[in-house]
Amino acid sequence: MQVRADQLATALTRGGLKTIYTIHGDEPLLAQEAADALRAAARAAGFSERQVFTVSGAHFDWSGVLGAAQSMGLFADKKIIEIRIPSGKPGKDGSAALQAYCEQLSEEVLTIVHLPRLDRQQQQGAWFLALDRVGVTVRVDPVERHALPNWIAQRLAKQGQRVAGGEAGQQALAFFADRVEGNLLAAHQELQKLALLHPEGELSFEQIEAAVLDVARFDVFQLGATVLAGQVPRALRMLDGLKAEGEAAVLVHWTLTEDIRSLQRARSAMASGKPVPMALREARVWGDKERAFEALLPAIDDERLAALVEAASTCDGLIKGLRHAGWPDDAWDGLRRLMLMTLDLVAAARSRRGQRPSPLALQSEPSGA
Repeated sequence: MQVRADQLATALTRGGLKTIYTIHGDEPLLAQEAADALRAAARAAGFSERQVFTVSGAHFDWSGVLGAAQSMGLFADKKIIEIRIPSGKPGKDGSAALQAYCEQLSEEVLTIVHLPRLDRQQQQGAWFLALDRVGVTVRVDPVERHALPNWIAQRLAKQGQRVAGGEAGQQALAFFADRVEGNLLAAHQELQKLALLHPEGELSFEQIEAAVLDVARFDVFQLGATVLAGQVPRALRMLDGLKAEGEAAVLVHWTLTEDIRSLQRARSAMASGKPVPMALREARVWGDKERAFEALLPAIDDERLAALVEAASTCDGLIKGLRHAGWPDDAWDGLRRLMLMTLDLVAAARSRRGQRPSPLALQSEPSGA
């Protein structure tokens, strides 16, 4: 049985404790909270002992794990066994051991398996399917940017605090979200700080602005989606954040350029008479980006797109130390210009199709940002 992390508390209340849980995902705070909830429920049910095994490398001795699950004496306390697999790859021996482990589960042992985010192929592995078949799989999804203000509001409510109603409150939550995006552990700490600094009740924007540090962390691969969505302030903030975090300029350039080239390949395919879905396949555009490309492609200006491809080539030279007349010498300034040109192309295409910009595209940075 599979549940989301935010459904775990309800599942425990309604169905009680199962014998084995598998937690997988790359959001440390939510994974930790899921495990804490399981341990608390286990302690309340009389599980007083705890053993932790960390699978490190291909030569891990699985016999200790199998033995621990079987070494229950007549008067032994019920215990929790936690199996941590940081790589998400138990290996051939581990796969066989986990499948064997699932065949010998006991009501006296609660097992928690900790895994990182798994791709589709890993989730089809025999060992993972065995874990899912006999127990509960807890999927830890990241909190996307659009859902972050609501997540923050819910966490504030749990500690008896709230923002003002209406636009002022939404601005405060958006400011908070900008400061902690991509870093829920730090967001949790900032929320706890607000609980210590201020009593229960309504928080003003000024109180949040004064207390919450800028601890946002950005993923370079989210930058392209942000640009294609036309979210100008967020894209600029992400670029500055990636630079501050020491991200390689060449990787940022590749991320932006790959989308530009994909737009060009798809437009060329359309010019030859192919429909948009076939053009996207030829341009190797998959997943979430398909929707963005489908919205933009029919209205893209080919001359402007050709100029953008040339600009991407120029920017590539800047990153390699070459100078170009009319372009800044600094590679990151060049990336900023390339990104703004791409955003301008996106805005023009949206305008041609009569599309309204997304709320984040129009959102200005709050004062003090």
